[in-house]
Amino acid sequence: MADILQEIVAHKRVELEQQKALVPPRELYARVERLMANGIQERSMSRALADSPYGIIAEFKRKSPSKGWIHEDAKPMDVVPMYAAGGASALSILTDREYFGGTLDFIPQVRASVDIPILRKEFIVDEYQLFEARNAGADAVLLIAADLSKEECRTLTRTAHDLKLEVLLEMHSEQELDYLECDPDMAGINNRNLGTFHTDVANSFRLAEKMSTEAVKVSESGISNPDTVRLLRAAGFRGFLMGECFMKEADPGMALKQFIAAI
Repeated sequence: MADILQEIVAHKRVELEQQKALVPPRELYARVERLMANGIQERSMSRALADSPYGIIAEFKRKSPSKGWIHEDAKPMDVVPMYAAGGASALSILTDREYFGGTLDFIPQVRASVDIPILRKEFIVDEYQLFEARNAGADAVLLIAADLSKEECRTLTRTAHDLKLEVLLEMHSEQELDYLECDPDMAGINNRNLGTFHTDVANSFRLAEKMSTEAVKVSESGISNPDTVRLLRAAGFRGFLMGECFMKEADPGMALKQFIAAI
């Protein structure tokens, strides 16, 4: 699966142009301006993780490029409220349709039913997607260093903050740690190489020693054992993004609850 990330981003840019034709930027931006003028409830994902003894970011993820469908018939309203009730500190909702079986509509479907922060998990390459996230009711967005130049990352981070959205910056290599200059709220280390999809949790431990940041540290992907969470917490991580571990089960909410009990 040679560089699937490049393929996804190229497809995302085509999708974006199609979406902008349906809802022009001026129209979307005006909606968000009215929304913010009326006041929004701010939920801090970074604070929720820092204050939690577990820090689990439970992800609603039906599909992946490497494994295909994980839980094809899963519905957000059946799973996400159970994640919140089961002890999740925050939620991650994949909104990419083509490769992950998601849609932005999933966020407003569940927003009123949960009080904890929601991360829009998406391949963000354009400020339009940040306005979409705010309009949908997200509290935070993912920015992926491998998708962006440092200047693009810095600009998108500033725009996200203007929209009262927190930023989880995802990095995979030591070279990408320079992107911490962009001042994200959360510093994520992805244990999965987005080019090859090889996963190794040791990546978080290796890069933790080299990270100099006040941002809340988050380990992403490949976590399936409570012992790993305990070790990662000892290494300074306070957030743990987990999707497949729960979504592959018949009852993802119960799987989360049992995992937290084991921690």
